[in-house]
Amino acid sequence: MRPAKSCIDRVMTILMTERLTLRPLLPDDAEAYAAMRFHPEVTKWLPPARDADPLTAVRGTIDRFAAAWRDEGYSPWGVFLGGRLIGHAGLNFVPEFDATEVLWALHPDAWGKGYASEVAKAALAFGFETVGLPLIFAITLPDNIASQAVMKRAGLTYRKRVEYKGFKDVVWFDVSRDEFSQSRLGNAP
Repeated sequence: MRPAKSCIDRVMTILMTERLTLRPLLPDDAEAYAAMRFHPEVTKWLPPARDADPLTAVRGTIDRFAAAWRDEGYSPWGVFLGGRLIGHAGLNFVPEFDATEVLWALHPDAWGKGYASEVAKAALAFGFETVGLPLIFAITLPDNIASQAVMKRAGLTYRKRVEYKGFKDVVWFDVSRDEFSQSRLGNAP
C-alpha cells in the first residue's frame, strides 16, 4: 500500500551506512551502472531489461528511478563504495502487487561482504521510519539462496510464492513496520 502523499518528503535522499553511500543514480552513472546491471552473474537473477542495448536500458532505468523519487518519494539508490558504483538497492513501488519492495543488485566483486544486508536494512529503516510504509516485501527466485539469506538477516519472513514479470515461481518475503521495529529493539517475537 502506498503511504499518504502528504507523508513523503519529495527530495532525493542520500544515505550513508557504515561502509557505503546510497545516492540516487545520475545520468553520468550510466556506464558504470550498465557494467553492473548487465554482468552475466547479475542478469541471471533479474527480470530481463526492456531494451537490448545496455546503455539505453540503464538510462531508462535511471529516468524511471528519478520519476519515482519525484512521484513516490523513494526509489532505488546507486550503491557506492569509496566513490565506485557497486550496485543498486532501495525501495520500489510495484503496481502489480500494490506494495513496495526492498531490492538490491550488486556487482559480483561485492558479493559475500555483507553489503547487501547493510543496504537492505538501511532501505527498510528509511521505508518504515521516514516514508511511513506499513509493509515492505522482497522477492527472488527460489534458487537464489544468497538473496533469501539477506532477506532473513534483514528481518523479512517467507510468506508465499508468486508470479512476477514472466517468472512463474518467485518466493515472497515481507516484514511489517511493527515487526521491523520490534526486531530493531531486540524484541522479535
